This record gives sequence, C-alpha cells and structure tokens, in this order.
Amino acid sequence: MFSCAILDDYQDAALSRGSFERLKGRVEFTVLREHIADTGVLCATLQPFDIIVIMRERTRFDAERLSSLPQLKLLITTGARNASVDLEAAKAQGIVVCGTDGFGGSTAELTWGLLLAHMRQIPREYTNFQADGPWQLSVGRDLRGLTLGVIGLGALGTRVASIGKAFGMKVLGWSRSNTPERSQALDVGYCAGLDDLLAASDVVSIHIPLNDDTRGLINARRLGRMKKDAVLVNTSRGPIVDEAALVAALRDSTLGGVCLDVFDQEPLPTAHPLRTLPNVTATPHLGYVTENGYRAYFKGVVEAIEGWLNNSPVRRIT
Repeated sequence: MFSCAILDDYQDAALSRGSFERLKGRVEFTVLREHIADTGVLCATLQPFDIIVIMRERTRFDAERLSSLPQLKLLITTGARNASVDLEAAKAQGIVVCGTDGFGGSTAELTWGLLLAHMRQIPREYTNFQADGPWQLSVGRDLRGLTLGVIGLGALGTRVASIGKAFGMKVLGWSRSNTPERSQALDVGYCAGLDDLLAASDVVSIHIPLNDDTRGLINARRLGRMKKDAVLVNTSRGPIVDEAALVAALRDSTLGGVCLDVFDQEPLPTAHPLRTLPNVTATPHLGYVTENGYRAYFKGVVEAIEGWLNNSPVRRIT
C-alpha cells in the first residue's frame, strides 16, 4: 500500500471534500494540519511518504527539499500550477508532478469583500458593536465616483474590473501585454504605463502572477506615485509588493491604506507590523478557500492519484 501525506490542511477539510474512499486499500492517508516551516523537520516528517499533496504555495518544494525525499514518487498541487515547486529538480529525481482543476473567481469576490470592509470600517465597527461601545465610530468612503486601477487583465482582473463598473467606479487597466484596442474591448481605460495607473487611481488592485518580472513590482518609488489617501489591494501574491516599503508607507501615512490576503511569509509572524497597523484590513490567504474551491481541488487530487496508480497521470505539470 502506498502512503500519502496531505500538507497544510488547516481546517482538516481535505478528506471530507473528495472521494478518497475510492482509494481505500491502495493508499493510506496522513493529514498534517500544522504548517512545518523548518526544512529539516519537514523533510524528516515526509521521508516515509510515496505521495505528497500540497495546498497551493503553502509549502515550498525546492531542489534541496526534494533531494531529501528519496521515497517520493508523486507530488500533487492543488491548482493548475505552483511556482513553489522546482519542476526541473522533480523531473531529475523521477517525481511525477500533477495539478488539479479549481473553481474560478473566488479571489475576485474576496477582493471586494476586503475593500468594502476597509472603506466602511466594518471590522472596527463590528468589534465595537459586540463590545456595546458607542453607536457608530467611523465615517466611511463611497466607491461610486472613485477611480479603480486594475493591475493585470486576465480572468481575475477583468472580473474585478467589471464589478468596479457595477459600483459606479471609473476603471483603468494595465498589464505588460495590454493594448488600447483590448482596453476598448474590455471597456476599461487604457494606461500605457504602470506609474500612470498608480498616480490616477484611488484604489489599486493587483491580479498578476508572481515571477521574476513581478517580484517587487510595487516598490517604494511606485508606492510614492500613489495618492496619499489611496488604497492598495493585494489578493495575488505577497512578494509582488515590497513589504518593507509598504509598511513604511503605511506608518508614514503616505498611503491611505491596504487590503491584504497574501504575505511574504505565511502564516504571518505574530509580531509582524501588518497585524497591528490601523490602516490595514487583512485576511489569512482566504482567496481560494471556499467550499467550491476545495471540492474541485480534492476531487482533482483523487483523480491524480488514481491516474498515477493506473500509469496514466492526469494534469501532469512539466
């Protein structure tokens, strides 16, 4: 019988959201709910397993870690791609890497949940409400009439843009591959440069993947281009924004506020300033954490294991 570890299952959700009973008698599952950050501890824990299932980029599998797992034969990531897996190292070691389907759009919905919570001070008002404090503390900001700048015009970015228009916002878009013709087709304002979008927008929302070109894309200089009362929203990947520069801008009030679902280090350390700054509205990387999303992921995990057992891997990532 093969052994399989399911990592970073924070809510103990995996086994109840996929048809894992189909693998009974062929695969034995071990669920690890707590994140293991230390490489030595992680590799020692995972050495006995033939199959490892990882939840998005919660745990990195680079060449060093993969080389410490000689028993590993199949690595499955939820989602269709995973930048935290060294695919070349996996290939050299003979490890099959497979992905799963997902449920599109959940992160776009969370983007608006975070922004509405921030603009209307919902977390603060709710905490005060529960504590029987003064009736009303804040004066909120309307979205209608503001300018929304969307960085990245793929599936998520265009969905966020369409919702912005429904709120009565003026919408601008920028991506490296964008053209005036595509902006016109999407009915969003064209910005030739990222700096132009940052300077013109009251709200900026990021929807691009993390890679060598986008790491640190929003740096101190570009944060300085934004309006002093502007709000930055990042539900994509933490390192797209220079975290130290972001904290400095928030502390100095050169940026109005930030809505975050992603961070450089996850889970975010307890003493991190982003946990305590008053102009931060944040969630612990919940963008894809929905019932539909998890059911799609773990259905795909079962299919990936079955395919591998039958010598016909599905959704193989190379």
